[in-house]
Amino acid sequence: MRFTYHCALRWSDLDAYGHVNNARFLTLYEEARVAMMFVGAREAGVTSFEEGIVVSRHEVDYLRPVDYGDPVRIELWIEDLKPSRFTVCYELFDGDLLASRARSVLVPYDLDRQRPRRMSEAEQSFLKPWLST
Repeated sequence: MRFTYHCALRWSDLDAYGHVNNARFLTLYEEARVAMMFVGAREAGVTSFEEGIVVSRHEVDYLRPVDYGDPVRIELWIEDLKPSRFTVCYELFDGDLLASRARSVLVPYDLDRQRPRRMSEAEQSFLKPWLST
């Protein structure tokens, strides 16, 4: 199962060549991830992700340029789920064309104590339906 997010492009996303800047892809992926983990999780009664999640790694493959235009579609799912970290995978589509793939390793984090924490059972239960098999 994949979470799907439609993200409008902004004029500020463009680089000097008129394409979406490579660094802005991470912002687009972040918007999709936030929609899933904050908005979607909150609707499911899980608010603890909002208390702290940090990125420990990003990996991005750029497959084709994306021009300014219609919103892009981002599909994401969970590739790996451990009590101390999880990996989110993404595919970004420009129309029907796959434009980029990415992965982010995320770590639950206690912002007050400034240290990693374990995921709660509620957090793991929320993410499990998105886990690829």
